[in-house]
Amino acid sequence: MRDKVLNTINKYNLINDGDKVILGVSGGPDSIAMLNILNDIKNDKNLHMNFDIIVAHVNHMIREEAIDDQRFVENFCKKIGVSFYAKSIDVQKIANNKKIGTEEAGRNARYEFFDEILEKENANKIAIAHNKNDKIETIIMNMLRGSGIAGLKGIEPIKNNKYIRPLIECERFEIEEYCAKNGIEPRIDKTNFENVYTRNKVRNIVIPFIKQEFNPNIIQTMDRLSDLVKEEDEYLEKLVETKYNDYVEQEDKGQIIMNLKDFNKEEKVIKSRLLLYTISRLLGTTKGIEKIHIEDIIKLCEKNIGNKYLTPNKNIKILVKNQKIYFINQNLT
Repeated sequence: MRDKVLNTINKYNLINDGDKVILGVSGGPDSIAMLNILNDIKNDKNLHMNFDIIVAHVNHMIREEAIDDQRFVENFCKKIGVSFYAKSIDVQKIANNKKIGTEEAGRNARYEFFDEILEKENANKIAIAHNKNDKIETIIMNMLRGSGIAGLKGIEPIKNNKYIRPLIECERFEIEEYCAKNGIEPRIDKTNFENVYTRNKVRNIVIPFIKQEFNPNIIQTMDRLSDLVKEEDEYLEKLVETKYNDYVEQEDKGQIIMNLKDFNKEEKVIKSRLLLYTISRLLGTTKGIEKIHIEDIIKLCEKNIGNKYLTPNKNIKILVKNQKIYFINQNLT
């Protein structure tokens, strides 16, 4: 399995010489295997890979066993000589205050802490222990939510040249076998077996049912689908970026102005992607922009009625005027 992880690192250029990587380690099979493997790779003089690793652990203060998880990770780090940081965060309290789910609150808390340690240690990457099963679960969840093509890509091996996933090509059973063969007894989060959250239902009910009734190789099959979708999506993204550069007449922090005639000559699929790309350039995110918003903007542009505008959400205003489309950042006006 170490060779598979090493191959993933090299294939996607996850770790380079001089990198300082923060590892998110809960103590479960995935993260503890990632820690052990990356430490092994780092210390293998035959590989000549010069990078550092630091462990960050978040105690969510939800399970009674959480403090034992923290001690386990801390002791493991001491044993192999890796720096360790931990933080206790009342995730349930955050979830209640912000009126969000505990899963989302926990994820946000973890990433905030990882960023905190990244800055403190002057590191440049954060390693998350998502595996191939996690990727397929995410794809199924995205399908159930009715996501677009991008949702079928699942979890990326690397994002923003910052978040890396060295185990993304390893299946869960391989990780469990690795731990057993190397005498590692990871911590087990019993809540993973409770079918409360959507992911747990997909993991414990949907995928086993598909394996038994339809396709025992569903993980590999959907992984191939994901790779095909990724290739096509990346091609379309490059195409849209080129068209954006051709059609945009002005771009600054406050607004982006696009030529209406150029926009209207495109097919709907390109228009949709062009709108999302433009909004992302302006706001840094497309969160809160739904399919219905995109369709409304396209209709507005096609009708070409002067001085009409839409506000898909409080952050942005779309105005069609004088044969131009104005994307206005409401946060700066």
